[in-house]
Amino acid sequence: MGGPNNAIQRGILPIPDRRPVGLTTFDAKDPDTSYPPIQQLRPPKGAPNVLIVLLDDVGFGAASAFGGPCQTPTAERLAAQGLKFTRFHTTALCSPTRAAMLSGRNHHTVGMGGITEIATSAPGYNSLRPNTCAPLAETLKLNGYSTAQFGKCHEVPVWETSPMGPFDHWPHPGGGFEYFYGFIGGETNQWYPTLYEFNKPVEPSKTPEEGYHFTEDMTDKAISWVRSQQALMGDKPFFMYYAPGATHAPHHVAPEWSAKYRGKFDQGWDRLREETFARQKELGVVPPDAELTKRHKEIPAWADLPEELKPVLSRQMEIYAGFLEHTDHHLGRLIDTLAELEVLDDTLIYYIIGDNGASAEGDLHGCFNELINLNGANSLQTTEFMVSRIDDFGTPKAYNHYAVGWAHAMCTPYQWTKQVASHWGGTRNGTIVHWPSGFKARGEVRHQFTHVIDVAPTVLEAAGLPEPIMVNGVQQLPYEGTSMHYAFDDAKAEERHQTQYFEMFCNRGIYHQGWTAVTRHSIPWDPSPLPPFDNDTWELYDPADWTQAHDLAKNLPEKLAALQRQFVIEAAKYNVLPLDDRRVERFNSDIAGRPTLIKGDTQTLYSGMGRLSESSVLNLKNKSHSVTAEVVIPKGGADGVIISQGGEFAGWSLYLKDGKPRYCYNLFGIQRFYIGADQPVPQGTHQVRMEFTYDGGGFGKGGDVTLLVDGKKAGRGRVEATVPMVFSADETADLGVDYASPVAEDYPGDSRFTGEIGWVRLDIGGDDHGHLISPEEKLKVAMARQ
Repeated sequence: MGGPNNAIQRGILPIPDRRPVGLTTFDAKDPDTSYPPIQQLRPPKGAPNVLIVLLDDVGFGAASAFGGPCQTPTAERLAAQGLKFTRFHTTALCSPTRAAMLSGRNHHTVGMGGITEIATSAPGYNSLRPNTCAPLAETLKLNGYSTAQFGKCHEVPVWETSPMGPFDHWPHPGGGFEYFYGFIGGETNQWYPTLYEFNKPVEPSKTPEEGYHFTEDMTDKAISWVRSQQALMGDKPFFMYYAPGATHAPHHVAPEWSAKYRGKFDQGWDRLREETFARQKELGVVPPDAELTKRHKEIPAWADLPEELKPVLSRQMEIYAGFLEHTDHHLGRLIDTLAELEVLDDTLIYYIIGDNGASAEGDLHGCFNELINLNGANSLQTTEFMVSRIDDFGTPKAYNHYAVGWAHAMCTPYQWTKQVASHWGGTRNGTIVHWPSGFKARGEVRHQFTHVIDVAPTVLEAAGLPEPIMVNGVQQLPYEGTSMHYAFDDAKAEERHQTQYFEMFCNRGIYHQGWTAVTRHSIPWDPSPLPPFDNDTWELYDPADWTQAHDLAKNLPEKLAALQRQFVIEAAKYNVLPLDDRRVERFNSDIAGRPTLIKGDTQTLYSGMGRLSESSVLNLKNKSHSVTAEVVIPKGGADGVIISQGGEFAGWSLYLKDGKPRYCYNLFGIQRFYIGADQPVPQGTHQVRMEFTYDGGGFGKGGDVTLLVDGKKAGRGRVEATVPMVFSADETADLGVDYASPVAEDYPGDSRFTGEIGWVRLDIGGDDHGHLISPEEKLKVAMARQ
């Protein structure tokens, strides 16, 4: 490249190669032969390592570092040697926060106005990060950083989630990460995750019975990567993005972690809010004169709940608290590793405790199996049902989520929760910055207004790097965030991020010079019809009202009008418009304008295919359909799965047991319907077929099942009810094996097929009843898969 690294022009990336200019000799032995030594690309001298930690679904009032009831010693340790930012904000939802943070631009600017599953063709909502907004990881990589991501992604457009890609929007390679280990969907089973390494599916190294948990696994991978990076490239800084699936539902943690909290939540969520608020004042993360906001009438009072349900509700919160502490513990292992490698002080760490407020997507009473609620079958999870399974919550037998009241308490002292971007409960997340070599302050608090889009410009300033003008030949949009570096050593510095809009599901707000004007348009757990935008009620809060406790809209109508106008200006500037609260339309890809991966009524899959998301295979729900497989049976017969979809909490499987065809339909893990053949499939090449004749008359109905071998009937049976909308957020369709948790309970061996599979064809009939599913129920499914 020539010249010292500090003199490199870094505004155009990749940095253009330059040939040496000077005398070219004929003979390399000529004394005049001279070329500068090859220089490896590195960032400017003093550029720190960077570690961004982003937890999932953790409200401001959850972690002990910010006054919450869940112990987070690693957060407290980092805060003691760093800074707490008490007015750091996210977008109120998963995918948008991640896309904004990793790009330095507002979520609508990078096409992530919602989650990927409800993308439309509108620029602010299409889930496609434009190439004018290169991600931070790409910028750092092209400036000489090693880059790696561990954990959750949820930024891949749904039509690009199959193993065939394309991978332009995956962490590797499109996102700029040289290494990726994690999952790409909105949530994952912590005991049975759907994992990718780079962009290839991989399986966990052990089972839950052997002690497997995803957070521990991803931390092991992160530790291994950073050790290798330091051993082989110790002079090269790293950028690591550590994003656990925790503490998103399902809330999964080993019993010894939740046992620490036995009885600690029996007082209920109303009292817990008061206790947390008192601790927050003691810690100074809210001012002494701040007020605890009132619980809205849509959230039930603890005192009004049935006494027989309260032990279940308390258990839900015990598990969540253990889950958060467990997550913080494993992050501590990574921090310990950085200390052992003697790079901790030179690493700029962002510990962002939540990508949005706590999740209120578990309904008013919480749930044992989230998929039951997502499919509109809430009535199945009666108090008696949940009481009977109280000891299974948090284990591999459950897919649990806590009640709305706990989510509200985890957002203390603010109003509302995740999805509600209009109020701080949805968007304010405690954040810790640790960088001993970069600033002198220790154990201090910062109250300047900051936002997740401020992270990328802060990292570049800390590294001494400019915002790129061109990346991969494309001119770049400027960052829309403001570096937080100015506040690191100056608690009284005037805040620089003075205006910020908020919008999520048309819950919207504007922050401007301390004032906020907000309007809540929808509630996460309420599918009621939505009002016209002009009928939304706006609220106004002055700069001294830390918690948005006193609405001044009626007192200061001119001020409110000015801020409402400012919101419209910001919304127009950043692709928020047109506002979109449609429901059924956004689930129809033709109307929404997004592509679909699978087209037509027939799909043929081949041996070796697997880890196919629900967006990657034909939808067989609410209609007659058939599954036909060509198999080769060896001498002595064959056993195992031919094809399966879903897992322990919902799904279906076609397999051989004792050589005989068998079909299992798993209805939410509550009931499994088995239909088997009487005779084994003989040696040779044969067709095994399952025909499902749907009853009709609505969605989620039952049907008759016929098993056939080479066109001859081999078995018959009934499935009394079916899953209407979604089998899973993370379990997949697989050929020749049932990966992750099992659909059926009677698989032979490890479920692997011991014969050969030529192909499997899925065919659907014309009696689709999916149109009878209400748009409200469909919205509920999508919103919970984030």
